[in-house]
Amino acid sequence: MLYLSHKPLPPLSDFVDVLWLYEGYVVPHEKERLLPDGSVELVINLAEDSIRVYDSHDPRNSYTIPGCVVSGPRSEFFVIDTAGEASTVGVHFKPGGAFPFFSVPPAELHNQSVALDCLWGAASSRLRQRLLETASPENKLRVLECCLLQELKKPLEWHPIVGFALQQLCSSTQAPPLSRVVDQAGCSQRRFIELFGDQVGLTPKLFSRVRRFQKIIQSAHALDAINWTQMALSCGYYDQSHFIHDFQSFAGITPSEYLARKTPHVNHVPME
Repeated sequence: MLYLSHKPLPPLSDFVDVLWLYEGYVVPHEKERLLPDGSVELVINLAEDSIRVYDSHDPRNSYTIPGCVVSGPRSEFFVIDTAGEASTVGVHFKPGGAFPFFSVPPAELHNQSVALDCLWGAASSRLRQRLLETASPENKLRVLECCLLQELKKPLEWHPIVGFALQQLCSSTQAPPLSRVVDQAGCSQRRFIELFGDQVGLTPKLFSRVRRFQKIIQSAHALDAINWTQMALSCGYYDQSHFIHDFQSFAGITPSEYLARKTPHVNHVPME
């Protein structure tokens, strides 16, 4: 299996976490649940011009869309077909980083998988064709990087209040209370929620919960045995039942089930 990743140069790097490519990706299970992190993903299937989208609540139901898809900001898990990952290239945007590249507000993409041609029109199929015609995996990522810059819909800059809030809420240490972030931002709570939602696609409260959930699984992924209660309290949950409720609402499984099924990829969990 070949895996490549590429960190773009500034200013793109402020909005894009990584460009990635998989060739020959094969796993023993047919479906995976992908756990939410509040960010947006652009995925292009190079093996065939289609991507299967599943109903997360009943994966027996599915439909197909063209092979370039945008997965909007998520606050719940969704299900993917692992066969569709055999030859793929994509963009993992930083939290709040996708809004300059699409005319549609991020909130309209919340928990949605949308065909890229609905957002970029004919540029979607042109991009996929260019990627197919580019032999070198490294050059495929360069093609994708150039396309992002060509398809910009808005300037590469956050509203200062949103930029400040993301910096606080995505801190590697425990994020401050949301009320403190609003106070420090220097605007009304209503204005803060409006600005944040326009560029991130989730409410500040929901985004904070998703990021706290991500901190838990990022910490747990490296361990084989965990004191979940202690970890939950250290990440800001007020008791174990609060933690378990949040975990199940985002992941659809319990913390122990996550640990038992974990893969090398933090947010990818095999379906039963």
